[in-house]
Amino acid sequence: MAVRLPRIIKKSSTNGDVPKGHFAVYIGEKHKKRFVIPISFLSQPLFQDLLSQAEEEFGFDHPMGGLTIPCREDVFIDLTSRLRN
Repeated sequence: MAVRLPRIIKKSSTNGDVPKGHFAVYIGEKHKKRFVIPISFLSQPLFQDLLSQAEEEFGFDHPMGGLTIPCREDVFIDLTSRLRN
């Protein structure tokens, strides 16, 4: 049985190269990694729950200027691997 992985584009640069229909998020507790994910994830209840937890715990005042989700990278990848875009 094959595991379907979402189309997550992992980038190390922060130059703003985001394809149409996607947005950048910064993932990590101490060292942030930038991921570019489909906008369609915003309508997924599982992703909405993750955003709500991040908002409750950390608020939305982020010095990086983007959406930051302070969770472990492996947790984020596991969660997004269950989403369909």
